[in-house]
Parts: sequence; C-alpha cells; structure tokens
Amino acid sequence: MEMTRFEKARVVGARALQLAMGAPPLIELPSHVFEPFEIARLEFAADVVPLTVYRPTSAASE
Repeated sequence: MEMTRFEKARVVGARALQLAMGAPPLIELPSHVFEPFEIARLEFAADVVPLTVYRPTSAASE
C-alpha cells in the first residue's frame, strides 16, 4: 500500500532527526549534499529508510 503524504513526511522527518543525531547515511552521498533532510529524502527515494509505518485497523474492517 502506498504511503500518504503525511506518513511520508513523518518518516522523512524521523530519519532526518536520526541523521542529525549522528546516524550514518545508508546511501552513497553526492559531494554537495550535507543537510540531514536532503539525505533523508534521498534515502526515502532509494527505498532504504529503515522505518515502518503501522496503521491501526478498526474492528469494523474484520
């Protein structure tokens, strides 16, 4: 299932925070990219972000 724009923003933001706190990047970076947010966006585009979104399910959907 596709992520909503809100889920994408949450995942990229959480990964950017991890990078800002010293987590190593998971992709090879171009020499001009230094900002944690830009690195997180590149990682998200490469589908290597190690975060998962769990959606609650209601009892009505069972």
